[in-house]
Amino acid sequence: QVQLVESGGGLVQAGGSLRLSCAASGDSFVINAGAWYRQAPGKLRELVATISTGGTSNYADSVKGRFTISRDNANNTVYLQMNSLKPEDTAVYYCSVKTLYRAYWGQGTQVTVSS
Repeated sequence: QVQLVESGGGLVQAGGSLRLSCAASGDSFVINAGAWYRQAPGKLRELVATISTGGTSNYADSVKGRFTISRDNANNTVYLQMNSLKPEDTAVYYCSVKTLYRAYWGQGTQVTVSS
């Protein structure tokens, strides 16, 4: 069983930066992959970024060049560095990690970008 705790969300002006963290804890496990999703008001959840076991990352077109996903295997943490934030990035951000058995989800953290 794995628990995920997200942190780092908040209010920031357009052009600013935030770093989201997703810390996993529990019994013995290995994170095979990590991902960040977001859901804006009135919109469907969308995949923002993924990172594989080998560290390969992929991004939605809307965030390419601005966001960076990374992982710290020693601390079982997945990060999302968000730079050059835009008002359209405003959403609740959710992290997800995959283990050998199943996927786990964080509780969500609000990111609000003012114009």
